[in-house]
Amino acid sequence: MESARLPPVATLPDLSTEERAAVLDQLFEPCIPLHTISVNLLRETSFKSYTDLVGSIGLQLTALAQSSSASDSEWLQDILAAHPRLGQTKVESTLSRAEQAQLNVGGESSAQSLTELNLLYEQTFPGLRYVVYVNGRSRAAIISDMKARIERRDPMAERHSAIKVGLRLVAWEETTDLLRFKAMCDIAIDRVRKASGGDGSG
Repeated sequence: MESARLPPVATLPDLSTEERAAVLDQLFEPCIPLHTISVNLLRETSFKSYTDLVGSIGLQLTALAQSSSASDSEWLQDILAAHPRLGQTKVESTLSRAEQAQLNVGGESSAQSLTELNLLYEQTFPGLRYVVYVNGRSRAAIISDMKARIERRDPMAERHSAIKVGLRLVAWEETTDLLRFKAMCDIAIDRVRKASGGDGSG
């Protein structure tokens, strides 16, 4: 599936609030809390590339994850919950549906395992949803990852795993905090590549 084209990154500050929100929806998932914290960032900051934009949003999400404020924790949980559960039969997001297509290949028993693990994950980490950059991985590989993360039983690590960006994609300064980004931003950068046809420069 070909993604809708993103506007040139240099034009973002000139877009309307609704248009900037639509860019966030395309990169991540439709989510009012994400609009609230990030729409103004797209107006106030001149980014050299969409990869830089995704990295800046990753920093915003990490600040929420590291905050001791209960309201910040709720904001982050709402943003993470915007991503559909892996393997669920009804996925409204066209991009997520395409990204998860290979998870629909396999027997009923593994589909049931995925459903049960989603439930167990959310019981183990109340308020969080399992988020991972699928990137062509099989259902069996995803199930293995889910089990390992459930067994780890580390809510803070889960928050960081959900928002981490791979260092192979962005030239980060290698501080301890920045080494913790992952899935949401990996997904967003992959969507940038599909929408821009390559380097994410926009």
